[in-house]
Amino acid sequence: METLRPGRRTLLRDTAYEAIRDAIVRGDIPPGTSVRDGELAERLGLSRAPVRDALSRLAGEGLVESKPQSYTRVTRLVPRDVRDAAAVVRAMQELAARSAVPHLTETDIVAMRAANDRFRAAAAEGDTAAALRADDELHDVLVAACGNRAVAATVERYTPLIRRLEWRRFGTASAAHGSAALHDQLIDACAGGDAEAASLITAEIWRVLVELADESPAP
Repeated sequence: METLRPGRRTLLRDTAYEAIRDAIVRGDIPPGTSVRDGELAERLGLSRAPVRDALSRLAGEGLVESKPQSYTRVTRLVPRDVRDAAAVVRAMQELAARSAVPHLTETDIVAMRAANDRFRAAAAEGDTAAALRADDELHDVLVAACGNRAVAATVERYTPLIRRLEWRRFGTASAAHGSAALHDQLIDACAGGDAEAASLITAEIWRVLVELADESPAP
C-alpha cells in the first residue's frame, strides 16, 4: 500500500474512494489483503469517516468484503463475478451506443476521437491508468448522450468490479492496439449516424473482455 497518496481536503469521501479503488485495481493492495480504516486514513491524510464511507461503497461494488467485528479485506478476482459484471456493462454500453447516435453532435465526435488519441498514446507509453481514463472518457460520451440515467447508474455501479481485469488487458500492447482500432470503427459508425453498427462494434469491444474473464484464473 506504499503507493497510496494523501488526498485533497475537498470531497473527502470521493477522494478516499478513488484512491483506495485505484490501489486495488492496480494490485497495490492485493486480493485477500486485510484493510483497516485507521491505517488507510493515516496513509491518505484523512479522518476515518470518509475512509469508512469509501470502504462501504467499495463493498457494494464487490471490491471489498466485510464481516462485522472480524475483517474487511479486498475480494479475490473471481472470473465468474467479473464475467457477470462485464456482461451487464456490455448490455448497457450497447444500449447507450444505439440510443446516443441520433443525438451526437460534431463536438461529441471530436471528443471521442481525442479520447482515442489519448488512449493510443497512453497505451504506447505503457501508462495503463491513463489508457483506462481515456477509454472511460470515450465511452462516457455515448453514455451521456443517450440520456438514460439508469444506463449511467448501472455502468457506474458495475465497472469497478471489472477494472482489475481491464488493467491486465490494457497492460499488453497488442490488446490496447486492438481496442484502439475498434474504437476507430465505433467512432466512424457514430460519425456516419449508423446506430446499429455502433451497437455491434460496442458489443465486440466488450466481448473480448468477457472472454478474458473466462480465461483468467482467480488469484
